[in-house]
Amino acid sequence: MSPSSWLEELEARLNQQLESFLRANPQQEALLAEQAQRDRQQGLLNERLKLRQEAELQRQGLLRLAGEIRQWQERTERAKGAGAQELASKAEAHIATLMEQGRSRWQTLAELGERFAAVERELADLTAAPTPPAPGHPGESVADGMAELEQAWKHFESQQELEALRRRQQS
Repeated sequence: MSPSSWLEELEARLNQQLESFLRANPQQEALLAEQAQRDRQQGLLNERLKLRQEAELQRQGLLRLAGEIRQWQERTERAKGAGAQELASKAEAHIATLMEQGRSRWQTLAELGERFAAVERELADLTAAPTPPAPGHPGESVADGMAELEQAWKHFESQQELEALRRRQQS
């Protein structure tokens, strides 16, 4: 028997035992599904945080670029005013390069916004999808209601932040 077929056989047996256990204990299956949903939700919350951080870095980079562009525009005007056309031309070329960098950053920021919106939709879907209570447990407890309220509040806050991000992108 080869090592890989032995491992595959062991995995198949373990899967069969798990399925048998879950059939015999449906409350455990519900708990597993609930845990998987919580794990997915936590992963999405982490991804949302990373996207926010990246968007903030891009926004700060755009602000720095805007300041640099203004500075070079002033330098270009001073060079033109002093009759240094060659220097002014080089400064204008540099401004064009900076503007291209800015367009690239805007594109990246827009893509981050789209990914953020997708994560928000998935989080909303997860929050809206009810997990069936485990057999033998009452429906919604006070703790469940608080958890739902917390999730609704987090969703509200993230929607507000997304709207603010969109407004910053448009201005």
